[in-house]
Amino acid sequence: MPAKAFVNLTLQRLFKYFINMAATTEVLQEVVIKFAGDSGDGMQLTGSQFTNNTALLGNDLATFPDFPAEIRAPQGTLPGVSGFQLRFSSDMVYTPGDECDVLVAMNAAALKVNLKSLKKGGKIIANTDGFDAKNLRLANYPDGVNPLEDGSLSAYELIKVDVTKMTREALKDITMGTKEKDRAKNMFVLGFLYWMYNRNMDSSIAFIKEKFGKKPEIYESNIRALQAGYNFGDTIEITGVTYTVAKARMQPGTYRSIMGNQALAYGLIAFSDKSELPLFLGTYPITPASDILHELSRYKAFGIRTFQAEDEIAGITSAIGASYGGSLGVTTTSGPGMALKGEAMGLAVMLEIPLVIVDVQRGGPSTGLPTKTEQSDLLQAYYGRNGECPMPVIAASTPSDCFDGVYEACRIAVEHMTPVIFLSDGYIANGAEPWRFPKSEDLPAVKVSFKTDLGHGEEKFQPYLRDEKLVRPWAVPGTPGLEHRIGGIEKQNITGNVSYDPENHQLMVKIREEKVEKIAEYIPEQHLDSGPEKGKILVIGWGSTYGVIKSTVAELQAQGHEVSHAHLRYIRPFPRNLGDIIRNFDQVLIPEINNGQLIKIIRDKYLVDAKGYNKIMGIPITKSELLEVLKKMLA
Repeated sequence: MPAKAFVNLTLQRLFKYFINMAATTEVLQEVVIKFAGDSGDGMQLTGSQFTNNTALLGNDLATFPDFPAEIRAPQGTLPGVSGFQLRFSSDMVYTPGDECDVLVAMNAAALKVNLKSLKKGGKIIANTDGFDAKNLRLANYPDGVNPLEDGSLSAYELIKVDVTKMTREALKDITMGTKEKDRAKNMFVLGFLYWMYNRNMDSSIAFIKEKFGKKPEIYESNIRALQAGYNFGDTIEITGVTYTVAKARMQPGTYRSIMGNQALAYGLIAFSDKSELPLFLGTYPITPASDILHELSRYKAFGIRTFQAEDEIAGITSAIGASYGGSLGVTTTSGPGMALKGEAMGLAVMLEIPLVIVDVQRGGPSTGLPTKTEQSDLLQAYYGRNGECPMPVIAASTPSDCFDGVYEACRIAVEHMTPVIFLSDGYIANGAEPWRFPKSEDLPAVKVSFKTDLGHGEEKFQPYLRDEKLVRPWAVPGTPGLEHRIGGIEKQNITGNVSYDPENHQLMVKIREEKVEKIAEYIPEQHLDSGPEKGKILVIGWGSTYGVIKSTVAELQAQGHEVSHAHLRYIRPFPRNLGDIIRNFDQVLIPEINNGQLIKIIRDKYLVDAKGYNKIMGIPITKSELLEVLKKMLA
């Protein structure tokens, strides 16, 4: 090596050494990061990669992907902003956080939309190229105003980075167009944050290789941009401080980061394996449920069959046919699809077959807000069919709970010969958290009973002859001697013959209702998630309100308040002791991301003057909001 080059290299190394000596690493308990940019900036991918990396480090975490409009808004505009919020901690977390510590703003619109959710003193990592005159105009800033230059962000730590320029510089010798090179900007940001939080990049490098390994230029551009972002932080030392968050104390086991739709798909696969029932998914893709179809279609090796139908009705009726034929039929949808499936769901109730209808709720009514979360369909699940048409209703509370919840929905469907509605929502479906791999032997046993021949003294098969659970026999078509007729026209009790007898119709309606209510004898009693058995306030939640209620109630309990929390998985039928629990409290509060749906059912069933807190904005309830409501009730 020439002497001059040797001296220069030595000086560089010494310079970097002294910088690193000057830099400090601060240990934090938790961090909330919000990635925000245009819908084409790859913020969801960036957020999910940082999430997966976080899970590998053993932090507890919660995420909230905030998708823009379903119909893509013009680039750089406020409606087109895509966000991904991640909270990770050395303690247990239950929400993605009310406010963020770090805001990554890829353009002016991203800053304007999300600045209100950034803590005072928090960090803004701003891509300066996204704050040119055009982007500022599209974000509705007044002419001549640039928030990065006018001092309006003095309450925050502003880190200005020309991400676009440096990404292009890192990729200058790759034969790609400028537009294609700019798609790697998100990897530059990811690399910079990996440096800031003392992470290695191995998980993302492996992801890029798996995804783009067969496309050399795309693979190389993403790897280079990732490394360039890391090197930028490592050499420039913009902040002078890096951060780390210690591992969370969690139950021993093997964990992975999992999204709700993934967990749901794995729960269906696990049930199929445990019960030895073939799984058939008949569905029509609809946001935000489509990923369940995509995930299940990857597991043909497990005997999973998926059918993408041309419409919602074909999807559910194909699943009904599968259940009638001896498989576990499943269909997935969201609110508008539930409305379209209503007639077929009524058919499934009269057939009394095991069918699981998964409804990943979104904002309504009509086509509503496909990319925004809402607990919009509880009343539809409860009552939304013609005639008296009862079906069990089960709801997931967190992304990982989708696994256990849908497994339980399948169990009830099979053991009680009834269609079951399983409720998730966009917040749960697209959110992520650590998930501990279950062991097969720990999964609940499943009792599957096919009728294979006539019973003692039975001269002819009676398709509606019931057992002590009021469950009719499951006879696979084609079984010799068990030919029978079922269908949508009212049937005579026991025989299954078509009947227009008024007394028989009333009897069958009552039996179908009693069968569903009788399931309460075969599910766990309701327990309090936390708090005293008697007290001033009981907060009842269902679905995705679990995390915010749990964390809010925990804070009030720490302050000495008599507040308790009960979260419902089983919504129809309710656990048999729920009424007794409710009557032990002076006041009942039911927070919901709708205009008050569970509260109507609770008031009707238990004649209690429950109070509601309702938010219908396409975003979850925050802890600060709920604290304010409960403190007023305690005053």
